[in-house]
Amino acid sequence: MDSFEEYAILAKKASYKMACISTEEKNNALLAMRDALLENADRICEANKNDMAMAEENNLAMPLQKRLFFDRTKLRGVCDGLDSLVALKDPVGTELLKTELDEGFILRKISCPIGVIGVIFESRPDALVQIASLCLKSGNSVCLKGGSEAMQSNRALFDVISKATIAAGLPEGWITLMESRSDVEAMLGLNQYIDLIIPRGSNAFVQYIMQHSSIPVLGHADGVCHLYIDKDADQKMALDLAIDGKTQYVAVCNATETLLIHEEIANEFLPKLAAAFSQKHVIIHGDDKVAAMLGVSKVEEWHHEYLDYEISVKIVGDMEEAIAHINEYGSGHTDAIVTKNEATAERFMDAVDSGNVYWNCSTRFSDGFKYGFGAEVGVSTSKLHARGPVGLEGLVTYKYKISGHGELAGDYAEGKKHFTHRPLATKE
Repeated sequence: MDSFEEYAILAKKASYKMACISTEEKNNALLAMRDALLENADRICEANKNDMAMAEENNLAMPLQKRLFFDRTKLRGVCDGLDSLVALKDPVGTELLKTELDEGFILRKISCPIGVIGVIFESRPDALVQIASLCLKSGNSVCLKGGSEAMQSNRALFDVISKATIAAGLPEGWITLMESRSDVEAMLGLNQYIDLIIPRGSNAFVQYIMQHSSIPVLGHADGVCHLYIDKDADQKMALDLAIDGKTQYVAVCNATETLLIHEEIANEFLPKLAAAFSQKHVIIHGDDKVAAMLGVSKVEEWHHEYLDYEISVKIVGDMEEAIAHINEYGSGHTDAIVTKNEATAERFMDAVDSGNVYWNCSTRFSDGFKYGFGAEVGVSTSKLHARGPVGLEGLVTYKYKISGHGELAGDYAEGKKHFTHRPLATKE
């Protein structure tokens, strides 16, 4: 094909067939995908080695190289995710509401696929598999655009997945790989074929997509995630959560980027924190008080996603100041509190305006697999349709179905018949 529009047209046609595919057919395709990925492990890993060599040659930052790396262990991990996805309930066809409009005249609200979803994601080969599999299980066609650093890995994965799933009975064109910016620009103008765009990246990138397309956008913006350490915190727990949130995997959107510390424990806690971070080679940037106490540089911008072994630290007067700081400088992604006080924790989780709010656990838990969603298309920082980790439920919409026996609107308008509007039990 000569243009992305032709692929989009094919994806749209395929989406009508995808919407009618049975759960068994979807699960068989997912298992075929798993088997094909494992059978082609050598080819996929070799492609990734070529991407890694190019990344090293181009001096790609080490945290980003860590994202790009895809070996047999990671391949086995995504294949385990496919097994988990097979075990999950099909999100399509769920009866969300059932109402008797009149005797024998029934209204039902039924979940259904969105249609064609365009997903733009970072240089993580495992993300391609996760996104493709979620769209398959939810009955959607998908147009994928990964980071250019992973081009060879993505080509290999796409080729294996496409061939295996089409051989298993899925329609040709249900999955498409975009490789250029011009493809993305073309997609932004194809609202007659593309039903939803999910961009994963910085807030500026998400805003660009929103401003240059009339297609609905489900934003996966940057992850400026906070951990607030309250005056009533267990300090050993707080230290462990700070280390885990920052260093367990630095190059991800749910890594902790800012620590807020209550002033009543700052003098005692900060030296412990500095020593622990020093062992992990984490660079601290602080507010005026922290910079003076620890002899570190000052924070230049509080809304900052490091994706590296760096973190911002601020001393706050109380929890309300911490909440205000998060709501002003956060990205609505994931924010957590460490405290022994349940009332304080509940107030924090109610007041912080983020898709994921935690009490006494690491920010690293905002993840579709960890939530039991099988995987995720992204972590939505939007408030409409889907919020937080977007799994299967975030990839479906709904339609209303009415079953009647020749009912006429005029009979109800003229008072010959009357609505009962009686709620009925939905199917399990």
